[in-house]
Amino acid sequence: MSQSFLRELEELIRARYSLLYVVTWEEDRARRLLIDLASGMKKFLFEWSITDGLRSMNGTPENRTSPKRLREPLAVLNEILQADVSGIYILKDFHTYLETPEIVRHLRDLSSALRRSKKTIVILSPTLKVPPEMEKAMTIVDMPLPSYQDLSELLEHTIRSGDANKKFEVRLTAADRDAMVKAAMGLTMAEAENAYAHAIVLDKILDRDDIKAVAAEKRQIIRKSGLLEFYEVTENLAGVGGMDSLKEWLHKRVRAFSPEAREYGLPQPRGILLMGVQGCGKSLLAKTISSDWRLPLLRMDMSMIFQGYIGSSEQNMRKAVQIAESVAPVILWIDEIEKAFSGVSGSGSSDAGTTARVVGTFLTWIQEKTAPVFVVATANDVQELPPELLRKGRFDEIFFVDLPGEFERAEIFAIHLAKVKRNPAKFDIASLAKAADGFSGAEIEQAIVSAMHDSFFAGRDVETDDILASIRETIPLSTTMRERIADLRAWARTRARPVSSAQARQNAVAHG
Repeated sequence: MSQSFLRELEELIRARYSLLYVVTWEEDRARRLLIDLASGMKKFLFEWSITDGLRSMNGTPENRTSPKRLREPLAVLNEILQADVSGIYILKDFHTYLETPEIVRHLRDLSSALRRSKKTIVILSPTLKVPPEMEKAMTIVDMPLPSYQDLSELLEHTIRSGDANKKFEVRLTAADRDAMVKAAMGLTMAEAENAYAHAIVLDKILDRDDIKAVAAEKRQIIRKSGLLEFYEVTENLAGVGGMDSLKEWLHKRVRAFSPEAREYGLPQPRGILLMGVQGCGKSLLAKTISSDWRLPLLRMDMSMIFQGYIGSSEQNMRKAVQIAESVAPVILWIDEIEKAFSGVSGSGSSDAGTTARVVGTFLTWIQEKTAPVFVVATANDVQELPPELLRKGRFDEIFFVDLPGEFERAEIFAIHLAKVKRNPAKFDIASLAKAADGFSGAEIEQAIVSAMHDSFFAGRDVETDDILASIRETIPLSTTMRERIADLRAWARTRARPVSSAQARQNAVAHG
């Protein structure tokens, strides 16, 4: 990673890109890489911060005295403009001054003047804040998280340090070391170092039990990003009623991310889009794939992707997928994707094109990604989805989740009764399934819960009649939104794959 990042920066500097904005939390690591870059390009390197002022990092040019310890932002920009050197200027946390009109104006003037010089400004910041006036003048560079090789070298350094100082005992096999490095993927170098250290201080022993400690540290850190969160899964596919066709499709891909699949010539699965009626198990299914495939589950919070600054939303999307790729193989769950991606066509007038750019960033990534990230997106309203998302090649398959049939409703009743510690054999499941015609899985679950409240209040155990009474009192969504569901079914009949064989047979009859 470090070498590819250095090459990108070097190419931009040699091409006379005057204003670079490097987004990273790893300030020290970025500084070390820039020191190496300046040395290789035989350029002087200067660094500025509001606390230390401007200082030279690798010597002073022969034709100039030592740089003044300038602290005022405008004074520093004037110094950069007047200096007659071939140099790189690091401005730390300079994004906080990009709301000042004088600073923005001066930077715009500098961006033009520096193209005729051998000077480059590198703004180093953990957050991206680009005012509209600077959108065309700045080039944004995302500094990638440490690679597997970087984290492996850090672990080996930690182990060598422990061996030399006899501070802790190491009981890791080669396979354990590989698993520990993979557990740290997605962390910065400083965070990985802290995670390794935390694992060691627990018992002064570094062994395979500490792999979970490193992974737990990663969960906490990724959650702090606000864009992704580790989702703890307690369900599996056995707890999902019906959907036999989709379950079979998923079962055939359990080993899709294995080395054997690559050797066989199979491409890595891209993901699936689950659309259909609300409450029919789309979100539940997304969670259970993680459990069945034994892969971690990350949930993308789309409400956190969109921010107010120009470029921030696109940057947040890039950061989110970058984190997902760094911890791959992984399941990336995007719930109700239509709420985030609706209104793309009117984005230019309503939000300066932000939504369209975010959608474009996501679609490009899902089309071209090479990392083993399996995307599971769910949607309730297909009319709100941009047509580009539904194009072949974005997802492996688009599935339609319809209301459960009678046989599937029987399965769902049995599953939910077992969840509330009741023996399904003591209930008339057939009668319940027949009575709940048009009910979704969520509505069946709620009918059982409502019946249990009534029986609990009456001081006795719940019975079939209690659930039947609850069903009669419920007006299902299929009734209140009959026309909308009919339109959705009509759309999906020829455009999406049914999740159950019974649904497929109904479609065949309708077409016949």
